[in-house]
Amino acid sequence: MRREKNAVILAHNYQLPEVQDIADFVGDSLGLSMQAAKTNADIIVFCGVHFMAETAKILSPDKTVLLPDKHAGCPMADMIEAADLKQLKAEHPSAVTMCYVNTSAAVKAQCDYCCTSGNALKMVRSILSGHKEIIFVPDKYLAHYVAGRTGRQFITWEGYCPTHARILPEDIMRAKSLHPRAKVIVHPECRPELTDLADIAASTEGMCHYAKQAEANEFIIGTETGIIHRMKKENPDKYFYPAAATATCPNMKKITLEKILWSLTDMEEEIKVAEEIRKKAKIAIDRMLQTA
Repeated sequence: MRREKNAVILAHNYQLPEVQDIADFVGDSLGLSMQAAKTNADIIVFCGVHFMAETAKILSPDKTVLLPDKHAGCPMADMIEAADLKQLKAEHPSAVTMCYVNTSAAVKAQCDYCCTSGNALKMVRSILSGHKEIIFVPDKYLAHYVAGRTGRQFITWEGYCPTHARILPEDIMRAKSLHPRAKVIVHPECRPELTDLADIAASTEGMCHYAKQAEANEFIIGTETGIIHRMKKENPDKYFYPAAATATCPNMKKITLEKILWSLTDMEEEIKVAEEIRKKAKIAIDRMLQTA
């Protein structure tokens, strides 16, 4: 059916193992955004959460974008609305605004720049280096991570990822006691206490790259547990341990093989973005892609 309908299936690193296995591309938000922008397919089946499918639609307005489960949302993205950001901008009229890709299209439309966990540091150090005030929403932990490595102070929002916030320092210490030779890799959406304990903090794609290149053969993974499936496939001779088995995102796990089949069969749920919002949001997203 995928071939017959000229569809491409994109899956985030946190998806179920069987979903990752049938996808044309598996990656993080930035990598999948880039694939969505350059694909020649007529239909994009996005196995992720709502804001990711929206991003694909913003970049490919003439393509049909399907999200196999309409209830697959992102709690962090839901923590800020366009009206909230508009008020924050009014309070800081001279500030430039950057949003994490984990936001709705309406929020992105209010922003000057969009970033991912993979390029936020690079964007702040280069493109935004000349700006005195920077609004950085919605993830307070990613903002703290970037601030600590760039020396910049941000106007932030009280947003966070519940799944990453579930991982605690004692989880890392417990895993280290069990696997003392393992390298600790965490996502910058984690609490600052965790990034301080880690050997490296990186986006999911950065984590996969580090695991491939590192001489170590044991790793403690401080992010959503779904990524370990890909890591094991790409590194069969290495060992990966979740920092916390409870770090699973229920929204990422809503999409199943059956739902992908039904989505292609019935052409649902189709993602649509109002053209006025799409054009504004695309400006911020294009700037993100230029700093990949």
